[in-house]
Formats: sequence, C-alpha cells, structure tokens
Amino acid sequence: MHHSIIFFDLDGTLTDPREGITRSVQYALAKLGIDEPDLAALEHFIGPPLLQCFMSTYALDEATGWQAVNHYRERFRVTGLYENRVFDGVETLLEALVAQGRTLYIATSKPTVFAEEIARHFGFDRYFKRIYGSELDGTRTNKVELLAHLLDSERLAPGSALMIGDRKHDLIGARSNGLQAVAVGYGFGSREELLGETPDFHFETLEQMHRAFGC
Repeated sequence: MHHSIIFFDLDGTLTDPREGITRSVQYALAKLGIDEPDLAALEHFIGPPLLQCFMSTYALDEATGWQAVNHYRERFRVTGLYENRVFDGVETLLEALVAQGRTLYIATSKPTVFAEEIARHFGFDRYFKRIYGSELDGTRTNKVELLAHLLDSERLAPGSALMIGDRKHDLIGARSNGLQAVAVGYGFGSREELLGETPDFHFETLEQMHRAFGC
C-alpha cells in the first residue's frame, strides 16, 4: 500500500481497552440504578460514540444519557484509561511505517484529552504527528465529521490517505471523505459488520497488515 498518510483508529485498532471501558460503563450504569454484571455484554460500547450507545442500549433520553457519560468519565479518567494494553505488534508496525517516511495520525471518537493521555502513557505518541479526537461536549464524535475536520485542518488530499479501523464507523467515515479504508479483524467489529461496509482492504491479523505495508 503506497499511501503516505495513514489515519489510525485507537480503541480496537492500536489498543485493547476492553477492561477499562466495560468496567467504566458498568460503573456508570450502577450510578443510574442499572445492574449489568456481565462485562462481555458491554463490549459493544467499544468504538461507537458513547452518548448514542448509552441512549440506544438502555432507552435513555439525552439528558440521562449525558448523566451516564459523566458517570463513566468519573471512573475512566482516573482508572479506566489505564486499564488498557497495546496490541502485540502495533509498536513494531508504527516504527516501520515512520521509517518508511509515512506520516501517521490518530483519528478517534474518544475525547482528545483521553486519547492523548493513553498514547503518552503507553509510549506510542511519538509515532504520530497529531492526535484528533472529539470534544468533551460531544463535538466530532461522528467519524465522518472528525475525518473531515482532520483533512481540513492538516490540508491533506484524501487520495493520499488511508483510514485503518475495527468498526463500521471508521469505514463509513473514510468512504464519506474519499479515503480508502482498511478494516482490521482483530478488534471489536464482527466480520459481518466490517465486510458489510465493503472496505478496500481487510486484514484479520496484525501480521497480515505488516506484510501488506512491507514491514
């Protein structure tokens, strides 16, 4: 793949945030009087915008949805943010891509302030020119809007860039902005979800992606 600019999703693409996100969602639900003992049942919260996920899953109105988000952040900013791990092989891939002369960005619906701290804490921030995320008020949680903002802010041509992600939101955002899209199967989106968006490339493993980039 020849692209000189690469956008990476964060959760489920660079890191496995399963424990931190699901436990923080569980905490938020408990604050609202909702008991959810099964953390696996909360894994669908990984990737999509948090407010919409709370509202659609538990039939909450917007005001209550924001209460849930704020409860979630009470735990996440202190503890959940660090209950995370970088996927094996990610740092080797990032190092190789930078050595090839490519420019890397993170594009995540997670608030920028959290994404920057995760990248700093786990030591992979140095590979990225900049990290683009949402605002705490919910602005740019939609990947279509986020990627449009990134392209405009960096004055990048869509034809030179590639978006890599593990959920349909990444692929929809890429296609809507004229980017080629890479779906990765080792994250949290099902094969059906990803192939349903007809990505330009689909890699089940990080090893396959390494080979595709000649790393």
